[in-house]
Amino acid sequence: MDIGLLWFDKSADDMLRKIERAARRYKERFGQTANVCYVHPDALDNGDRQVGKVWVRSSARVLKHHFWIGWEQPHEARK
Repeated sequence: MDIGLLWFDKSADDMLRKIERAARRYKERFGQTANVCYVHPDALDNGDRQVGKVWVRSSARVLKHHFWIGWEQPHEARK
């Protein structure tokens, strides 16, 4: 990911709503739709999944309640 937005959300909402808010802010800020979001492994029980048009992946580099959202080239997004 070349450009991303680090989003913090500790609300009681489900992950889908949190990612939707982060994606909306990313689009407002960068004028582009996000296609990938990295979350803490505890937030993603059953492996990678797609939420709308955003692929959600786990990364130990992301703190709990944080969402690293952005856009990756298609060949990067499959790694």
